[in-house]
Amino acid sequence: MQTNYERLELSTQIVIKEALKRGVDVEVLDHDDNFIRLKKGSNVEYVKQATKTSVDTYIAPLIMENKEITKLVLKEHDINVPPSVTVDNINKALDKYSNFIYKDIVIKPKSTNFGDGVLILKCLKSKEEYIKAVKHALSYDNSVMIEEFVPGKEYRFLVIDDEVAAVMHRVPANVVGDGVQNIKELVFEKNMNPMRGKGYLTPLEKISIGPVEENYLASQMKNISYVPNGGEIVYLRENSNISTGGDSIDFTDDVLKHYKIIAVNSTKAVGAKICGVDMIIQDIKAKPDKNNHSVIELNFNPVLYPHNFPYKGQNRHVENKILDLLRF
Repeated sequence: MQTNYERLELSTQIVIKEALKRGVDVEVLDHDDNFIRLKKGSNVEYVKQATKTSVDTYIAPLIMENKEITKLVLKEHDINVPPSVTVDNINKALDKYSNFIYKDIVIKPKSTNFGDGVLILKCLKSKEEYIKAVKHALSYDNSVMIEEFVPGKEYRFLVIDDEVAAVMHRVPANVVGDGVQNIKELVFEKNMNPMRGKGYLTPLEKISIGPVEENYLASQMKNISYVPNGGEIVYLRENSNISTGGDSIDFTDDVLKHYKIIAVNSTKAVGAKICGVDMIIQDIKAKPDKNNHSVIELNFNPVLYPHNFPYKGQNRHVENKILDLLRF
């Protein structure tokens, strides 16, 4: 039994720790791939990256990987999704430009994760800006989706075995001013928190200051030398991914059960047992209707650790649900 797992990403680590508590033999088969084997009695399970397991069929992840097919399936199950078109070149994107002028839109690769290649354009007015965003997304994939932006806050519902195990709200990378330090200094200070690191080995990722952050600051008429007032929140990115320095806030007990049912139904629609459902909700205390929420993405390999180690909130011990599902 090999249990040297400290170099594995954090989601896999928490599954291993709980498995060992349950008397399960754990063997790390490939550190770089976060691939492990669990054994107890006659029960043997192979697990990759904590949530890729035998309980999901081969086709379910392929459906979720393709954002266009995901939306098609969800619409067929009467689940709200934002209107969109898919294009595979600039000329086709230009043909659709008039459909989106003066609207808030999201341009994203059809088959990527972690917010890679995703750009949000508010009140689209510039054809040049539009073309630049489409080219950026096409550099990540052969096809891109141009989608109407849905207002509200984004929540990640972690569904395991037809049940919502946890809900988290992800806040984009940000700093809070003290009236003294500039943005660059505030980022440095925030990154000193031991919860932040790189490579998914810590609960939160360090905040970077690169072209995306600098461009987003520029859209707010700010730069890294700007000194925010005391208590002033400055967002550094539009997207809220934990992988790009976002903060995780637990909302498991605050979201109405109606939205949890939508998350479970979305997961069932694609035939999955483990799924991360990303939903935009305008008011988590208001019952859902066709105008106040939308499912924007399903994730076939959802991370576990933000639900156990949120920036704010309580540990939901979601690894227990994974091991229960695997019959350990």
